[in-house]
Amino acid sequence: MKLTDNTILITGGASGIGRGLAEAFHKLGNKVIIAGRRKSLLDEVTAANPGMEGIELDINDPASIVSVSKTLISRYPTLNVLVNNAGIMPFDDAAGQIDDETMIGTITTNLMGPIRLTSALVEQLKSQPRSVIINNTSVLAFVPLAGNAVYSATKAALHSYSLSQRFTLRDTSVTVQEIAPPWVNTDLVHKGDDPRAMPLDPFIAETMIGLATDVPEVIVEAIRPFRDNPGSQEHAVIHGFNQSVVDDPIPVA
Repeated sequence: MKLTDNTILITGGASGIGRGLAEAFHKLGNKVIIAGRRKSLLDEVTAANPGMEGIELDINDPASIVSVSKTLISRYPTLNVLVNNAGIMPFDDAAGQIDDETMIGTITTNLMGPIRLTSALVEQLKSQPRSVIINNTSVLAFVPLAGNAVYSATKAALHSYSLSQRFTLRDTSVTVQEIAPPWVNTDLVHKGDDPRAMPLDPFIAETMIGLATDVPEVIVEAIRPFRDNPGSQEHAVIHGFNQSVVDDPIPVA
C-alpha cells in the first residue's frame, strides 16, 4: 500500500498494536481516525497526537457499526483505508466447559465485527481511486495456542475470510492485506518483560515496512517458520509449541 495521503480508520486504535499503527501512520502525515468503546482512552491518544481523531464504536453492536459507518462516510469522504484491529484474547479450556458468553464475545469481536464493519464501509472504499483493507489476524491463525482455542480459531477464520475477500475484490480499487503478529508486548494478554514477547516498537517498524509493499500478508521474520508450518505434518509442530507453553506458561496477571 501507499503509506501516505490516506484517510485511515483503525479499530482498537487506543492501545497496543492499534495505537502503534495509528501513531506510525499519523507521523507520515495521514489522516488517522481511531475507533473504540472507551472515550477516555480515545481522548488520551488523540491529545497526544494532535490532528488524530477518535470516534466511539462498539464493534460488538451491529447498530453501532451501521450508525458509526454512516458518520464516517459523511465526515471523512476520502476514507480509503480500514484497519480491522480490535480484538480480545480470553483464555479457555477446550478440554472442559467453555463459557458461552465469553465464546460469543470473542467470536463477535474478532470475526463478526471486522466482517460487519467492512461490509458497512466497502462501497465507500470501492468508490476511492485506491483503498486498502488491513485485517489483523495472528500467528495463532496458523499455529493455534491451545489455552486460547476460541481466539486462535477466530484468527484462523479471519485469515480464511481475508483470502476470499482479496479474490472477490480483485477487479476493484480495493486491495486486502493481512497482518499476522507474533506475541507482541502489549496488554492484550499481559504486558511485561517476558523475552518471548516482541517489543511493540520493533514490531510496528517491521510491519510498516511490509505494509509499504504489495505483499498480501505481512509477517515479521521471527515467525516465518510458524507461518510456513501448516500442512499435513503440522500436528507435531503444534503439539510441540503448546507443550513448550505448558512447560513455561504465559503469565496471565
